[in-house]
Amino acid sequence: MNQYKYDIHVHTSEVSSCGKIPAKEMVGMYKDAGYHGIVITDHYYEGFFENLPGTSWAEKTDQFLEGCNTAFNEGKKLDFHVICGMEIRFTENSNDYLVYGIDENFLKEHKELYKLGLKGFKKLIEGSGIIIVQAHPFRSGIIPAPPKLIDGIEVFNGNPRHNSNNHLALEYAEKNGLIKLSGSDFHQRDDLARGGIIVSEVINSPSQLADIIWNGRIIELIRNYTSTIINKCQI
Repeated sequence: MNQYKYDIHVHTSEVSSCGKIPAKEMVGMYKDAGYHGIVITDHYYEGFFENLPGTSWAEKTDQFLEGCNTAFNEGKKLDFHVICGMEIRFTENSNDYLVYGIDENFLKEHKELYKLGLKGFKKLIEGSGIIIVQAHPFRSGIIPAPPKLIDGIEVFNGNPRHNSNNHLALEYAEKNGLIKLSGSDFHQRDDLARGGIIVSEVINSPSQLADIIWNGRIIELIRNYTSTIINKCQI
């Protein structure tokens, strides 16, 4: 059986305030690390968009997608697959959620998603094939979401600057029958290749990724435990 490695929680310096690695460089790093693709999940939150005054929502969306589009174009040169997603934070609290299955049209059609709250967003995507997964739900200051409002849990978060209490996330997912996922939460060099998924097919689109996750076609979760908790990074 063919096996392909994808990191599904990755940030770019072009968009995420905590990101330290430009998208083009990051693609090369993951290619060299033996991965076949990545999912760009740059931070989608009120502060990012409010700091882009005087532009239309479509233009703001283009700026949000800058990191993903840059990585995608670089990936085409290297036979490396780049998928767009996002890590959304609603205005209601400090929780973060990974969203898979979205595309440019969805983001441009639905303005200011961060204002919906988790319940409103879940209602919006119901039946669409889009998946929402709570990221690092047991970090300090985070509240585990009601299981009925999410599809899955990030049971392994590889970021070495936070204690994500991954064992508690795994227990929560198993107790509530939620999809289990893993990601590096890549922001800088130390985060490279700490997490992700292994699948049996090349992933070419956001909808295909969501279908693989939803229908349980993940062979294995990647968990690299060689991490040390050091200085935290905001959002």
